[in-house]
Amino acid sequence: MSEQAVSFRWLRWMGLGLAGITLSASGSWLTLTPELPDISILKEVRYETPLQVLTREGKVISEFGVKHTVPLTYAQIPKTLVNAFLAAEDDQFFQHDGIDYSSLGRAFGELVTSGSIRSGGSTITMQLAKNYFLTNARTFNRKFTEILLAKRIEDSLTKQEILELYLNKIYLGQRAYGIGAAAKIYYGKPVAQLTVAEMAMIAGLPKAPSRYNPVANPDRAMVRRNWIIGRMLKLGFINKADHDKALKAPVGLNYKSSLQDVSAPYLAEMVREALLERFGEKVYDSGYKVYTTVGVSNQDAANNAVINGLLAYDRRHGWRGAEARVDTTPLNTLSRIGTLEPAVVSAVAKQSATVELRSGERVVLNWDAMRWARRYIDTNRYSNLPTTASQILKVGDIIRLQPNGKSWTLAQIPQVQGQLIALNPETGAIEALVGGFDYSRSKFNRSIQGRRQAGSIIKPFIYAKALERGYTPASLIDDAPLDFDGWQPSNSDGKFMGPITLRRALYLSRNLVSIRLLQAVGVSSARNYISRFGIDPKHMPNNLTLALGTGEVLPVQMATAFAAIANGGLRINPYFIEKVVDRSGKIVFEANPRRVCRECEIPTAIVASALETSGAAENEDGTTVIPAEADDSSEAPINSELQIGGLSTTPAADKNPALRIMRPRAAWQMYNIMQDVIVRGTGRAALSLGRSDLAGKTGTTDEAKDAWFAGFNGKMVAVSWVGFDKPASLGRSEYGGVAALPIWREYMATALRGMPMSLPPAPPGLTAITIDRTTGQRTVDDDPNAVKEWFTDERVPAIPEPIPVPVDPASAEGATEGGISGAIKRLLNSVP
Repeated sequence: MSEQAVSFRWLRWMGLGLAGITLSASGSWLTLTPELPDISILKEVRYETPLQVLTREGKVISEFGVKHTVPLTYAQIPKTLVNAFLAAEDDQFFQHDGIDYSSLGRAFGELVTSGSIRSGGSTITMQLAKNYFLTNARTFNRKFTEILLAKRIEDSLTKQEILELYLNKIYLGQRAYGIGAAAKIYYGKPVAQLTVAEMAMIAGLPKAPSRYNPVANPDRAMVRRNWIIGRMLKLGFINKADHDKALKAPVGLNYKSSLQDVSAPYLAEMVREALLERFGEKVYDSGYKVYTTVGVSNQDAANNAVINGLLAYDRRHGWRGAEARVDTTPLNTLSRIGTLEPAVVSAVAKQSATVELRSGERVVLNWDAMRWARRYIDTNRYSNLPTTASQILKVGDIIRLQPNGKSWTLAQIPQVQGQLIALNPETGAIEALVGGFDYSRSKFNRSIQGRRQAGSIIKPFIYAKALERGYTPASLIDDAPLDFDGWQPSNSDGKFMGPITLRRALYLSRNLVSIRLLQAVGVSSARNYISRFGIDPKHMPNNLTLALGTGEVLPVQMATAFAAIANGGLRINPYFIEKVVDRSGKIVFEANPRRVCRECEIPTAIVASALETSGAAENEDGTTVIPAEADDSSEAPINSELQIGGLSTTPAADKNPALRIMRPRAAWQMYNIMQDVIVRGTGRAALSLGRSDLAGKTGTTDEAKDAWFAGFNGKMVAVSWVGFDKPASLGRSEYGGVAALPIWREYMATALRGMPMSLPPAPPGLTAITIDRTTGQRTVDDDPNAVKEWFTDERVPAIPEPIPVPVDPASAEGATEGGISGAIKRLLNSVP
């Protein structure tokens, strides 16, 4: 057949094809036009924004929903980023009317020759029509509908409105919808901070979000990115210097699987559960923004404190060996745990090792980074320090590295667990919460779910009960052996100190004194009293072991309980949601917690009952004073259930004063006594914070299965705990002051920074008297053993009467006044 005949046949088929297309288009026009969707809905688009959990400053903690979105207005989108998308997708966008006829002709040619459309030929406006109204099917009718919709969109919206809708809707991989989310997911920054290279990388994603994804296919993504950078130069969107700089830039990812700014996954889950209970499943795509009570600085400090504290404990007990071997566990299957990065050992020298990170980066570990790794034997034993790296590592070992400034240190994932919870004692607002070492490994929230034995941190509440019964900080209690039908409790040091003041007994944590005080006030009365503080009596023993902390408590309960001592005796309830705002900015919920309100204080039913029956008086400031003689052993406890506030129902406009659960003077005395725990007792490590307003209590349970520290000032209460999830000994030397206090101290170093001293003034009815610190008896100011002690006015000790001593008149004649004064002083000091 001649070339002329072939050409004629091709033209004939082309003509028939075009005629068919024309007829089909005409039919489609008549069929589809009446059924086109209403374009006006684009003017009121509501993006499918997920439920967002935020800090009180508005930083993202977590999102719950299928899609990551960060909607932006056109004014918020950098012009260079717009130009990157124009270079990649539609450089004639501002010139055409929604249709690029040359690209469309190419698409129709594909339809004629192959029976399908491969290249698309879509403008940004046509892509917008597809994203909002159509499926991804590549058929003639769908394409024609896309054209019709694009024309209508161009007639209804401005070019800027079209770009805003498109750039907020387009799918860009990794569950990111829109450029705002993509910037956060891929680079961990807002769009305004993206470089030209980063903008080009994101602009390359719409064509094929998986094929050109820099996370999954970095090489292919770089080719696409560089082509777009070249197009931007050709179109005059960037200059040659910007072009050259962008081409030299590496992939440079700072990939995040979520839009998280702050790590608080345990808190985020608490919020999710509260919102789900209140609003149901629809809340996930509601667009609600939930502002929590935590702040960025405090939460970051809490995260670091728990991680560092548990790693320090783990290091003290030795090296358990490599986590895995690369031949059985590929490195790329592992992820970061806490702050610990996985790495594989590629070479071992005498006192160094070379390791490779998941990114391919090679790191040399020097001897200082690994010399700590004595071989673990058991909780109380480990080998001698190693002398060579080969005693620790082998080629092919998978290990963990802890960042240490610009270098790395050998580490391992701790088997021990811990938590920290902090709250405002005046409102109950949770300031920081870390429920464990790493949420991805264990979602069990030890702050609100981890019920453990309290140990000595329960003692202050037994002592407080004793103060309310008439004891004073100077009361002498015998620290001597006890025997209860074979049960012979002891002190942690195995020693006995004899008669000791109540103050010293608490800051030295003497078990035998606590038991005697519990005997004196009564177990039932003490349990009822403790329940006022939010501690569930069902988990408190109904026997004398209560004094040793055998009852089980939650860290959040202990933080709430100590808040009452910190705020002067008022019961607050912890809460963590400050407000919930809908997508339009309307507040749909606002917290109204019980808060310290001196002028509107309401006594509890317990206190009111005692007032009626025990002749209570009222101070000048309006606070009530229950006589120390009042015996409230038969009083029923207030509701001890601790409501951890998610979404309360108290209207925000109503006053919601905290209830008084302690007498003001007893609360202040306990605060004052607990300051000595830090100044003179088991919490002395907290002195490094350099503050005079801190009080606290260490706690260690039997066999050191739990280590606690609870500490506070008038504005912040924090409780730390360390232990194994399956209770086991932490080790002979692991006390609350060793394992838990360092976590508390590291957190407080940040939380209290810039905070003025917050030490509550002594309430009316207290008097400072000079006493002998050992005997508790009143003495003179210049006594070398003298200290100031605070007594209620009813309990001020009397001045001891001088003991008459026969004096030889002859010797008395030559006595000086100073000599007589010295004799009197010696006599006073001899009074028991």
